[in-house]
Amino acid sequence: MQILDLTLGTPEENLALEEALLEEAEALAAEGVVLEDGAGEVMRLWESPSYFVVVGAGGSVEHDVFSLECKNAGIPILRRISGGGTVLQGPGCLNYSLVLRITTHTQCADVTATNRYVLGRVQQALRPIVGPVEIRGISDLALGGKKFGGSAQRRRRHCILFHGTLLYGFDLPLISKYLRQPTKTPDYRAGRAHMEFLTNVAAEAEALKYALRCEWNAQQPYRGKALELVP
Repeated sequence: MQILDLTLGTPEENLALEEALLEEAEALAAEGVVLEDGAGEVMRLWESPSYFVVVGAGGSVEHDVFSLECKNAGIPILRRISGGGTVLQGPGCLNYSLVLRITTHTQCADVTATNRYVLGRVQQALRPIVGPVEIRGISDLALGGKKFGGSAQRRRRHCILFHGTLLYGFDLPLISKYLRQPTKTPDYRAGRAHMEFLTNVAAEAEALKYALRCEWNAQQPYRGKALELVP
């Protein structure tokens, strides 16, 4: 698997690169290009230096976001191509993205199976450094019943973009300031407010990155052209 540890200059560019990596991989797969040793698959790692809100493809800004507060603070509200809930991005929130070929990873036949497969491997990677990681809800990672990681997917015919977040040093009170209580929540949340439901893991970003790279054998430098597709 190729590795791309890269944060671009703006929130818009960072989201656009996610889509570009998927589209590049999908085009290669559709053309029947055979890539050896996982070279057509990519892990991207990034962390926004500035705050922004990102809403899932089917999410509602009206229901999920305190829009006026975001506007007053100069915090952009963007929409991503995958599903999942609304999140506040920024320093202390590590993003990991995996672009996988479905034919290579037969465990990724559908959304549920993909969540189970990918999160199981992320759980295995993180346990030695953060403790007894739990998989909760549809696609959450938690410690002691508190969520520190969410994830979402965008599926094409041949490839999947699976991307997730890991909170390790995030300013958690900001989440309640800019995001409303979600209308749909997993049972294990039990009505808890953001501050009672979310947590940071006690690990540094570089340790988290190293664990993920080792688990997915992401060692080859990215050689594709997706950056050329970012506006």
